[in-house]
Amino acid sequence: MKTYGGYSDIIVVDEHFTVRIPDSLPLDACAPMLCAGISVYSPLRSHGLDKPGMHVGVVGLGGLGHMAVKFAKAMGVKVTVISTSPSKKKDAIERLGADTFLFSHDPDEMQSAVSTLDGIIDTVTGFHPLLPLLGLLKYNGKLVIVGGPDKLELPVPLLLFGAKAVVGCFVGGMKETQDMLNFAAEHNITADIETISIDNANTALERLEKGDVRYRFVIDVGNTLKSSS
Repeated sequence: MKTYGGYSDIIVVDEHFTVRIPDSLPLDACAPMLCAGISVYSPLRSHGLDKPGMHVGVVGLGGLGHMAVKFAKAMGVKVTVISTSPSKKKDAIERLGADTFLFSHDPDEMQSAVSTLDGIIDTVTGFHPLLPLLGLLKYNGKLVIVGGPDKLELPVPLLLFGAKAVVGCFVGGMKETQDMLNFAAEHNITADIETISIDNANTALERLEKGDVRYRFVIDVGNTLKSSS
């Protein structure tokens, strides 16, 4: 089955698979939330990591990670960003409002946070060790994988003795997506974006491979798409 219309200015869709964008949300900064936003909102809600006063870690500060920080903070959760890039500390704390930051390649920093997190939202797409992350969880803590790496190594003994869980979560349903948009409007949450013309799509892909984006590109189709007729 092929789906057409991704770069159209107008398409016709089944009403059961539409959501209402609240008037207060700008369309460009709202668009990535229909993917990155719901991908992190859903696990926060469905895995019970949305309770005020809880302490949640967010692994990776990219398109998904920055949305996870925003939603978790709006839910009243204490947030620690965990990253392999120490240069992202300022963005995490000063721009996005995270409470603390851990450079995951610093053993002392990681050790200082052992057994402090109720849960972790892991947004990393590539292979990475889970052992250091599981060590950050409290007893009965939960590590939620949303980044979709092809393969991970699971340290089973740490799960057994700590009653910890590793689970996955892949976006959310239509009702939850609408709930996410309503919550975002209520708390003035949008994605951090860079708007580009469709002529610059290939350049944007090249920059994306280098991690040169904060934090999502959005193509202005309506104003830059040229008609073929």
